[in-house]
Amino acid sequence: MTLQETISQNIRKFLNDKGLKQASIAYNSDYTEGKVSKILNGEQKMTIEDLSVFATALSLREIDLLTYPDIYYKKEESEAEPVEAVLQIKLKQDKKDQVLKLVFGENNIEIFNK
Repeated sequence: MTLQETISQNIRKFLNDKGLKQASIAYNSDYTEGKVSKILNGEQKMTIEDLSVFATALSLREIDLLTYPDIYYKKEESEAEPVEAVLQIKLKQDKKDQVLKLVFGENNIEIFNK
């Protein structure tokens, strides 16, 4: 299946899921119903501009027409997975105590005693 066929199929599925007709794309854009039909039926090549017009007319983003019914969400930095790091250092006992005191302060005694 070509990219145009996939996009056309996704647009048709979206229209069907929302109970809309191809005429709604024409109504919400400056395209005629005939032009919309020709593009969706593959009689006329779909351009990037057409993709953008269709997305705008359907209140979607262009990427959503590529992935529908899945919708793309950008993961925000605040939602980023926490980084887990493991650091292993071999130290003599006296140096180990100093490092633990630097890292945990006086609380390191409580951590080891629990």
